[in-house]
Amino acid sequence: MPPLSTPVPHSVGLNRPARTLPPLACDSHMHIFDTRFAPSPHWKRTPPDAPVAAYRLLQQRLGTQRTVVVTPSTYGTDNACTLDALDQFGDSARGVAVVTHGVGDAELDRLHARRVRGLRVNFVTPQSWGETTPDMLTTLARKVARLEGWHIQVFMHPEQIVALAGVLAALPVPLVVDHLGRIDPAEGPAAAAYGALRRLLDGGNTWVKLSGAYMRSTVHGPSYADTLPLGRALVQAAPERLVWGSDWPHTTEAPGTVNDADLVDLLQAWAGTDAAMDRILVDNPARLYGF
Repeated sequence: MPPLSTPVPHSVGLNRPARTLPPLACDSHMHIFDTRFAPSPHWKRTPPDAPVAAYRLLQQRLGTQRTVVVTPSTYGTDNACTLDALDQFGDSARGVAVVTHGVGDAELDRLHARRVRGLRVNFVTPQSWGETTPDMLTTLARKVARLEGWHIQVFMHPEQIVALAGVLAALPVPLVVDHLGRIDPAEGPAAAAYGALRRLLDGGNTWVKLSGAYMRSTVHGPSYADTLPLGRALVQAAPERLVWGSDWPHTTEAPGTVNDADLVDLLQAWAGTDAAMDRILVDNPARLYGF
């Protein structure tokens, strides 16, 4: 396909991915920010304007057809923006919500009916309730265990993955680890957190999101070459339990610094083969999210 004539919002460059993506390719981690929905009082930064219409332009650029909308910390435990986005996307989307540990069954059932299939538990960025604790994590995992096809998604510092490895391994639902476990690419597979993550993967109940490479990369785009050993090690370890996400609109990064086509090309470099890449983009998310 020809290059774009105008950039996609929050995504620099006009190029498309080097490889045409397979049908039903899924972006398994992105956020919608819509000015119709007010941020949580705890959130001090102004959120970007990143509505569904803008994201659809990214889908056209990359060639993805399915998506997973993750409620950002910006909205606290108010999932209204995510649910609205799921209504707009229809059956091609699933959601990951944020709730308090006191959430009741009725609310979880309501979220399930709206195509939410997981809860995000964030140990990294400020949350509306304050500090996230291991008890909150285990409580929420117990609550969603009765729901078909649900998982718990964690955003953690590498040292937290090491410290809480036993808790993570004992969760009664599938565990999804965000953003490459935030492992330092300079350490790569030699990192203590990689060892802990590898043991979790070997246990058969853990998934990893191949996303957010720019969070720890010191090489940056377009190659993010320092992440290659880590990404390739994960693909070798558990190709059947990896999913890829753009992390659009890239709120952790300076505006105008992330090219999403480069992130797809990076996945290709991690995956090594078209078959492995297709598994990560199509087969695995279909299984994890129930497409």
